[in-house]
Amino acid sequence: MDSTAQATEADRIPSRTFGSVSTAMVTPFHPDGTIDIDSAVRVAVKLVDDGCDALVLNGTTGESPTTHQPEKDDLIRAVIDAVGERAMIVGGAGSNDTAHAVRMAQSAQAVGASGVLVVSPYYNRPSQEGVYQHIKAVADAVDVPVLLYDIPGRTGVAIGDECLDRLAEHPRILGVKDATGNVPAGFERMARTGLEFYSGDDGLNFDWLAHGASGVVSVVGHVAAGAYAEMVREVDAGDLPRARDVAARMRPIVAALMGGGQGAVMAKHALHLQGFISSPTVRLPLVQSSPAEVAELERVLREHGLLAA
Repeated sequence: MDSTAQATEADRIPSRTFGSVSTAMVTPFHPDGTIDIDSAVRVAVKLVDDGCDALVLNGTTGESPTTHQPEKDDLIRAVIDAVGERAMIVGGAGSNDTAHAVRMAQSAQAVGASGVLVVSPYYNRPSQEGVYQHIKAVADAVDVPVLLYDIPGRTGVAIGDECLDRLAEHPRILGVKDATGNVPAGFERMARTGLEFYSGDDGLNFDWLAHGASGVVSVVGHVAAGAYAEMVREVDAGDLPRARDVAARMRPIVAALMGGGQGAVMAKHALHLQGFISSPTVRLPLVQSSPAEVAELERVLREHGLLAA
C-alpha cells in the first residue's frame, strides 16, 4: 500500500475515546433478585473475548434505575478485575436528580471506571438550560471522559442543537451516544461539534458507521459483538458492501432482541439460553418476556449459530 492510500485510510478512521464496539451490559441477578457478580464477570469476559473494546455498566440496559450503591460499585470493580485493560469501562451516571448523578459519576470514577455515561434528565422535563446545567455539573465533577446519551424516546427531553454546541466546549465531554433515530441530523452534529458519535440503536449501526460514527453502543452485542467488530473493520477499510452484508445478516437477530420485547429483558434471556448467566431475573417494573417471545428468540439464535445445537 502506498503512502497516499495509507494516509487516506488513516483519515477515514474516526477517533474512538470510548472504543469502537461497546455493549451496554446487563446486570445479572440471582432468582431472589440479588446481584449475581459471578455471572456478570462471565458476561464481561465473553463480551471482550467476542470483540468488545468497551463496556457500559450501570446504564439503562443494566437496569440502573433499580440498582443501588454499593451494587453499582461492586459491579464495576468486579468487571475491571476480570477484563483489566482489555476494554474501557464506562460507568452510567443517569438520574433526574443532578446531585445523585454527580455522586454516581464520582463513585464510578473512584472505583476505576475510565469514563462516564450521562443521560439527559428524564421525567422532570427541564428546559434546555436545565439540561445543560445538569450535564455540565456531572462533567465538572469528574476527571474522566464523558459520553452524553441522547435518547428522547425514553427521557422525554432531547439535547437540542444549541445545548449540544455548548456542551461540546467542555474539555471532558468527548462523545454522544445517539439514540434519536435521526442519522442525518447526527451527521451534521458530529461535523459541527467535533464530538465522537456512537450509534445507540442496533438497527441503525451500519447507517451511523457509514456516516462517520466512531462506533456502536449495543444491546445486541451481548450475542453478536464479533459481527459488529467485523462491521467496524469493513467500514474502516472502506468496504461498505461487505459491511452492509454484515448488517443484513444481523437484521433478524436485532429484530429478535429488540423488536418485540424490552432489550434488557431479551438480552438476559439470550445470555441465559447460552449459559452465561444463571437466571434471566429482572427487577420490577421490568418483567420477563412471554414464553412465545423466548421461544422465538431461541429459534433465531439457533438458526444463526448462536446457540449450541
